[in-house]
Amino acid sequence: MGIVEEAHNVKILGTGDRTIVLAHGFGTDQSVWKHLIPHLVDDYKVVLFDNMGAGTTNPDYFDFERYSTLEGYAYDVIAILEELQIPCCIYVGHSVSAMIGAIASVARPDLFTKLVTVSGSPRYLNDVDYYGGFEQEDLDQLFEAMRSNYKAWCSGFAPLAIGGDMDSVAVQEFSRTLFNMRPDIALSVLQIIFQSDLRHMLPHVTVPCHIIQSMKDLAVPVVVSEYLHQNLGGESIVEVMSTDGHLPQLSSPDVVLPVLLRHIRFDISVDK
Repeated sequence: MGIVEEAHNVKILGTGDRTIVLAHGFGTDQSVWKHLIPHLVDDYKVVLFDNMGAGTTNPDYFDFERYSTLEGYAYDVIAILEELQIPCCIYVGHSVSAMIGAIASVARPDLFTKLVTVSGSPRYLNDVDYYGGFEQEDLDQLFEAMRSNYKAWCSGFAPLAIGGDMDSVAVQEFSRTLFNMRPDIALSVLQIIFQSDLRHMLPHVTVPCHIIQSMKDLAVPVVVSEYLHQNLGGESIVEVMSTDGHLPQLSSPDVVLPVLLRHIRFDISVDK
């Protein structure tokens, strides 16, 4: 196993000719895909990994300078694909990993046959003629709450992000993976995500993009999916699901799995 594979806890499952890479978002790890994996392994080679900073990775490997922008994570994705000698893949990215995949696809479009994004956003702050869902004051309060008592913040943030029942298994699972992160790393990562603005990059994304979004999502207003669709440089398609929450693959797998599988299996030109 190579250095990159070991650092990111890379796992390869299945034996298909085509490769799918599953990339998780903030506060989770590769376990967030546990409901989807069994539906893929018979037909695809499935690559799972943990983003640096996830609670399952070695915090000593977290380079605050490298990960001061999302490009650092995009280069990790490219390094994993190169180390595994994967010539091209279907990339499924959740939350911040949607944009990480987009950045990687601009740098190396040859490595991606398509992107499937779940709950992705190019910018979380509101701006003139753009609704991201947050004002700076909202974010400052959120960061201060993380600084003052990380465990209490996790307990409050998890049910808000998941949506629905506070006692659900999904909330418990997200709380667990959130709390596994080292607090200073979690704060740094979330600040980079929430302060990022990748709108300028979207026209440079030429790889086909399947945009999947919950109808109700604390972090990403539904209008953002349409903004992505209108501004991506390549072909794209949007599907808004009747789900609640930012992690629908964890909280509503019965709704999300058929949608994800359809977008993985069919290309946009076939869908039309």
